[in-house]
Amino acid sequence: MQLPAGIVINGFEAFLLVFVRMTGLFVVAPIFGRRNVPAYFKIGFSFFISLILINTMILQQAAYGDSLPGYVLLVMKEFLVGLSMGYVAYLSYTAIYIAGELIDMKIGFGVVNVVDPMSNIQVPITSNMYFIASMLIFLSMGGHHMLIKALYDSFSTLPPGRLAYGAGAHNIVMDLFGTVLATGFKMAAPVVATSIIADIALGTISKMVPQMNIFVIGMPLKILVGLIIVAITIPMFIEIMRSVFELMGMTVDNYLKELNPG
Repeated sequence: MQLPAGIVINGFEAFLLVFVRMTGLFVVAPIFGRRNVPAYFKIGFSFFISLILINTMILQQAAYGDSLPGYVLLVMKEFLVGLSMGYVAYLSYTAIYIAGELIDMKIGFGVVNVVDPMSNIQVPITSNMYFIASMLIFLSMGGHHMLIKALYDSFSTLPPGRLAYGAGAHNIVMDLFGTVLATGFKMAAPVVATSIIADIALGTISKMVPQMNIFVIGMPLKILVGLIIVAITIPMFIEIMRSVFELMGMTVDNYLKELNPG
C-alpha cells in the first residue's frame, strides 16, 4: 500500500495536525456540526478532506521538541484552533435565534418551541424556520466551500504550533457578539414594528368599542399580520444572510490573524 504523496512530503505528524484541525472545525461549524449528521460521516469526511489538503500544500514544520508530550500538546492546540474557527462561524447564526425569539414573542408563538438538533435545546418555531432557510441559502451560496477554503487558508495564516490567544482575538469575538445582536434586531424589526402598530390599533378600538372582545380577535390578528410580514420580508432576510456569510468569512480570517503572534 502506497502512502499519499502529501503525507510522504509533509510527514504523518503534519497530516494528523491537519486532520485534527479539520475535525475541530466540523464539531460546531454550520451544517457540518449538526448533531443529526452521523459522527462516522464527520470523521470520514474530515479524513478525506485532510488527505486532499495535505497533498495541495507544504506545511511549516511545527516545533515540539521531538517529544510525545510536546506533540500531544500541539495536537490539542490544533483541535482548539479548529473548534474556535467553527464556533466563530456558528456564532454568526445566533442572529437567527435572536430574531426568531423577538418575532415569536410579539406575534404570540412564544410558548411554541421545537427542539433544535444542533444545540439539543428548545428554540422558537420562527427561529427554526429561519435556520432551515438559512441553511439552504448557505449551501446555494457555496458556504460549505467557503469554510473548507477558510481552513485551507488558515494553515498559511496560522501555521501549526503558532497558537497564542490574546486581547485582539478576544476583542474580535466581543465585537462579533454586538454585530450578531444588532443583526438579529434588524431581522425582527419589521415584524416588531408592525406588531406594535397592531397593539396600538387594537387598544384604540377597545376604547372606542368597549363591547368588542379584543382578546378574542387580537391574537389571531397579530399572528396573521406577523406571518404576512415574515413572508413579505423574505427578500430582506436573504440579503441579510448574505451579509452574515460575508461577516463570517471576514471574522474567521481576522480571528486567525490575531491568534498568530508573529
